[in-house]
Amino acid sequence: GDLDKVVNLLLSLSGRLARVESTLGSLGPHAATENKVALREKQRLLVAQLEDAKELKEHVGRREELVGAMVARYLPAEHLQDYQHFIKMKSALITEQRELEEKIKLGQEQLRCLHESL
Repeated sequence: GDLDKVVNLLLSLSGRLARVESTLGSLGPHAATENKVALREKQRLLVAQLEDAKELKEHVGRREELVGAMVARYLPAEHLQDYQHFIKMKSALITEQRELEEKIKLGQEQLRCLHESL
């Protein structure tokens, strides 16, 4: 459960940071200074939160290794391999699901814009 939460947190923060950086990059030279300052502050906070989330992921990873070692003492080899595969795939599938959700949102937004332009 913690792995799910940490991966979702990392993906969420990364996505938010990418959007802020994209917005910052698209601001023209005539954009209000207040907007730029607010976006840079948001960017700074998101970078700090992302670093904290990475540390949290490392902590969860260390705990996962301890749990894996404990589980290894009680499971036969084939079940242990299944367990290890499950843990690896779970994180990858969460990431893939999040990316697909983002692509769906982007597609829906593009579709909405197309309908409005017609």
